[in-house]
Amino acid sequence: MGGSGSKVKGAWPFPGSGAGGDSGSEGQEDHSVARLKGTRKATPFIFTRRSSLYYDEDGDLAHEFYEETVVTKNGRKRSKLKRIQKNLIPQGIVKLNHPRIHVDFPVILFEV
Repeated sequence: MGGSGSKVKGAWPFPGSGAGGDSGSEGQEDHSVARLKGTRKATPFIFTRRSSLYYDEDGDLAHEFYEETVVTKNGRKRSKLKRIQKNLIPQGIVKLNHPRIHVDFPVILFEV
């Protein structure tokens, strides 16, 4: 669905092991990932997402919109569907019914 990983380089918002930047001093016992100063810990859950639906001029909500056009070729009428890509308004941010786990969360949930 297009929800890719985080765009921040060098900082890992989740506690535990994982990729990230330098944690400061190398001789420390704390082998957890780099922490951003002055920020709170991020939660591994996602509560909202960007919707892939659009509103058209009439207020209808759908992924794609088509318009039926009549084409006359050699005296023969034929109808075609033309995809509408202009004047569409994205639905925006949608609240999820159940929280999802973030794609960058560094824990194996189930192993077979």
